This record gives sequence, C-alpha cells and structure tokens, in this order.
Amino acid sequence: MTEPETGTRARVGVRSRLLGSVRPAGDDHRVTQFELFFDLVFVFAFTQVTLLMAHSHTALGVVQGLTILGMLWWIWCSYSWLANQAQADKGVLRAGLAVATGLMFIVAVTIPDAFSHEPGPNPAAFLLIAGYLLVRALHVYLYLLAAQDNAGLRRQVLLTTLLAAGPSAVLLCIGAWIGGDLQTWIWLFAWVFDAVVLFLTSRNGSWELHSAGHWAERYGLVVMLAIGESIVSIGAGLRETELSVASVVGSLLAIGGAVILWWLYFHSLAAGAEHALARRKGMRKVADATIAYTYHHYSVIAGVILTALGIETVMAHIADPEPLGWFGACALAGGVALYQAATVFIWRQMTGRWLVTRLVASTLLLPGIALAAALPAMAALGTAVVIGVVLLIIEWRTRAFAVDEESGAPLAGSPATG
Repeated sequence: MTEPETGTRARVGVRSRLLGSVRPAGDDHRVTQFELFFDLVFVFAFTQVTLLMAHSHTALGVVQGLTILGMLWWIWCSYSWLANQAQADKGVLRAGLAVATGLMFIVAVTIPDAFSHEPGPNPAAFLLIAGYLLVRALHVYLYLLAAQDNAGLRRQVLLTTLLAAGPSAVLLCIGAWIGGDLQTWIWLFAWVFDAVVLFLTSRNGSWELHSAGHWAERYGLVVMLAIGESIVSIGAGLRETELSVASVVGSLLAIGGAVILWWLYFHSLAAGAEHALARRKGMRKVADATIAYTYHHYSVIAGVILTALGIETVMAHIADPEPLGWFGACALAGGVALYQAATVFIWRQMTGRWLVTRLVASTLLLPGIALAAALPAMAALGTAVVIGVVLLIIEWRTRAFAVDEESGAPLAGSPATG
C-alpha cells in the first residue's frame, strides 16, 4: 500500500470515528434531558434581559433588551435545529452542547453591562460578542458533523453562516467599538440583517426537520421557561415593597396572569400546531416550522419578557395609589398584546385560520395602555387579568380550537376563527 493511500485511509478513519459519534434523530425523536440542561442557562439569560430593561427604565433600554433577546433567540433556535438533526445527548454533540452552555453563561453575565451611555469601546460588549460568536461557530462545526453525507445540508449551513452571520458579526464589533446610544441601533440592525438574510437563504433550501414532536415540545419548553421568568419578576418587584395585604393580593393576581399566559399557549394551541406540523411533508414542513416557530415564537418570548418587566414594575408599586405610569403600562399591556398577537399568527400559519377574538383583544390592548398608565398598579393588573379571563371564556364558548375527534386535527371554519 502506498503512503498516500495510507494517509487517505487514516483521514477517512478519523472522520468516520467523528461521524460515528453522531446519532441521527428519527421521526419519533423527543426532547432529551441534556437539552433541558442546555436551556437552564437561558433562564438566567432571560432574567438578565429583564434586569437590563428594568434598570434602564427607558424606551431605549427596552430596545436594547429586545435586541439582546433576539441574539439569544438565534443561538437557541440554531441549537434546536441541530438537536432535531441529531441526538443532542450522544457523542460529540453532548460535548459540544456542554461547551456551548459554558459560553452562553459568559454571554448572559455580560448582558447588563453590554451597553454604555459613553461613546467609545465597551469591554463588556466585546466579551459578549466573543462568547456569542464562539457559540455560533461551535454550532456550525457540530451541524457539519451532524449533516454526515448530506452535501446539500452542509452547503446550506455554510451559505447561511457566510451571508448572514458573517456580516452581522462585523456590525456587532463596529457597534461595540463606537459605543454610546449609537451602539444600540447598530446592534439592532445587525440582528435584523441576520434574521432577514437567514430567512432568504433558507427559502427552498436544504434544511431538514425529522421529528415534529421533538420540535413542538422543544419550543413549548422554552415558552414555559419564559413564563417562569414572569413568576420570578413577581418576587423581584416585591423586594422593593413591604409585605402587606396589597402585596399578597397583587401576587395572587400576578400568578393568575401567569396562568392565563400558560393557558393561551398550552391548553389547545400548542397541541393543535404540533398536530398540523406533523401532517406536513417535505419543504412545506420545514417552511412552516421556520415561520411559525423560529420567527413567530420570538414574538411569543418577547411578549412574555415584556410582560415580566411590567409585572415587576407593578409589584414594586402595588400598594401605591398613584397612577402606574407609561413605562409599566407599556410593558404590561404591550407585552400581553404582543404575546396574544404572536399566538394568532402561529395558528394562522399552521391551520390557515385566524383567532379573531384573540386578535381583537390584542389590538384593543394597545390603546388600553393609556388606561393602564392612568390607573393605580393594583387596578391595572386586575384589569389585565379580567380581560384575560373574559378572552378565555369567549374562546371556550365559541370552540375556537375545536378538533376532529378521530384524527385530533383542528377543524376548519370554526365559528370563532372565520
């Protein structure tokens, strides 16, 4: 055997051992415990985003928080696609996710200091970018391994990385170097650019979605983690007030609001969307998963985080007779409106039908911000909970999520959806 042949076989042997440590995901693949472990760091990151917006207490701070949340979301979504391609708790993917978890913690730690009012280079911003880019580079490497012999998928991963992530990374570095308020708008543009180019390069591409059950369960769990942040915000807000009858009543109302958020997503919508996704085939399945989950679910998470910010503000002033004010009202009512609207568009994408009552409620919440701003914190929170309860009753009475008893598929032409 010649020396070149020996070298070639050796390289093939190394590649085979690496690829052999990747376990492809099947149609019946479900979420693994190691994926839940990976998600734990995002619980902390969501808390840090809320902290950033709460400390700023300005519209600019909210933009900063939603921008950082968008960057976190792209990372989380990237790894959710990866875990649907191959089993995340086996071989090299398990090691890769462990490293990514550590890097994501560094990213989360830097979030409150990622923006500064003073122009000039910001060390915390550069540290965040370093962790962010390393996590994304690691994802590319793992995805190329998980693609195995699928040349089209490998080309898709490289194309998306070069056209979307590459220019976005340059913009993030420019923003961190310039600093000041301008950094916020450069980072926002970088994130939007990444999202738009990712969508355009993915249309009719070579992405694969193996298990609809794993996919829907994965996104449902991250929604649950975000709702958990709204409960944490109750305690965060109460740190600034004394224990009293008002704080106890306010806490119960806030918990009731969290239950309503859970009900709006998990009671019928999550299962119906999963069933619709499972019935899709080929690129239609990938396209709907991309739009309804990767993109529309960002608005779901953003709505919950904004609601958590509003709840924290409300709880800090729960016993005050003075008006809640515009910041708390915009966060509370605006967050709930965004959350409801996102679920409407998810249902529309997956079933072709509108949840009319929910869409009307989310629209009316926007002018309702002015009312919430003029009400005391307790009254504003109570009004939001009452509106949520009325919405759930209407959807129940009109059978908005009616399904076929045999197949479990959502029925077409339900009275509440048109």
